[in-house]
Amino acid sequence: MFNILNGIRVIDITTVVLGPFATQILGDFGAEVIKVENLNGDMMRAVRPGKSDEMGAGFINCNRNKDSIAIDLKTVKGKEILYRLVKTADVVVHNMRNKTAVNLGISYEDIKEFNPKIVYCGAQGFGEQGPSADVPAYDDIIQAASGLAYLNADDSGSPRYLPTIVADKVSGFQLAIAVLGGIVNKLRTGKGCFIESPMFEGLVAFLMAEQLAGQSYVPSTGGTGYDRLTASYRRPYPTADGYIAILPYSTKNWIEFFTMVGRPELAKLEIVTNAIKRSENINTLYEKLNEIAPEKTTDEWCKLLHTANIPHTKVNLLDDLLENEHLQKVKLFEEYQHPSEGPMRQVRSHYSVTGVEKSADKPAQLIGESTKDILTNLGLNNEEIQQLAAAGVIKK
Repeated sequence: MFNILNGIRVIDITTVVLGPFATQILGDFGAEVIKVENLNGDMMRAVRPGKSDEMGAGFINCNRNKDSIAIDLKTVKGKEILYRLVKTADVVVHNMRNKTAVNLGISYEDIKEFNPKIVYCGAQGFGEQGPSADVPAYDDIIQAASGLAYLNADDSGSPRYLPTIVADKVSGFQLAIAVLGGIVNKLRTGKGCFIESPMFEGLVAFLMAEQLAGQSYVPSTGGTGYDRLTASYRRPYPTADGYIAILPYSTKNWIEFFTMVGRPELAKLEIVTNAIKRSENINTLYEKLNEIAPEKTTDEWCKLLHTANIPHTKVNLLDDLLENEHLQKVKLFEEYQHPSEGPMRQVRSHYSVTGVEKSADKPAQLIGESTKDILTNLGLNNEEIQQLAAAGVIKK
């Protein structure tokens, strides 16, 4: 972890992927993240594969650099523990519906009574001001609601989900940015705030940066949709022995590509030499790439395109990434010893930071692994901790 946010304490009341992905980024930047779980733990712990019941791979990969405390927040004493933690914290983060937070007694209004300077960030499915505020939401729901599933439709027009938890992870990045913005505001003004970063609005904003298109103008100059991205021939192209991504981008790229493959007549076309005409006819040009690509092997294309400095890459399988020369050189995949799960591999934080000290990452913890230490630091003695455990308020 990078020692950038040292001294910032984050109370993390998040589950599954969205919230944990966001708070792991904060932990990677050096914040002290206290993950508050119920006595059964984050439900993501059960998602397989996994060597043990408490530690599925997906959970481990979103929960490093955190200390786990297990509390039953439905009990009076459980809430009292949380409130004591809040008094010591800078940030509270959750990804539940605001209605649920209110019912649990951990809404912004509840929390700021104990710490008026708290940065409180919530990432529910739909914004509080809209009619869908209380609708439950997970990644698939937001992919469908945002229009992303239709953008990814198959050849028959049937909508499809992307085979990655894209809505959760995009929303996780947005939530992490919200927290960082709140922290900067607190350091600048000394005041807390409540930032809501809903999934639906967040993913729509993410998509519509380019997809709003003609509807950006009033009156409209056309419909939504970025033609280049929805072009039928925008795809990896078949080579003589596999697939390759080829993306001539500039006018120079396109002219050089058609010239070097022996199609000088194409290089002179207005839809190649004129950037606006090229944008309007991009699918025609992509169709030409699709026709030409089978003439060479993937390796032959890579050598030729590399020499011409035209954007390209072979199409990797996920397994290929583990042996990828670049990723090996930058050491993106790290092997380490997990205290309970044994030898493991992780994707390190993708950031590189110069001028800041680094500390060793803390592996994802078992349910309530740090409960006793955290409560001791709050001033509870061993007998009080034992009583809370016996009463089913905590797990240690």
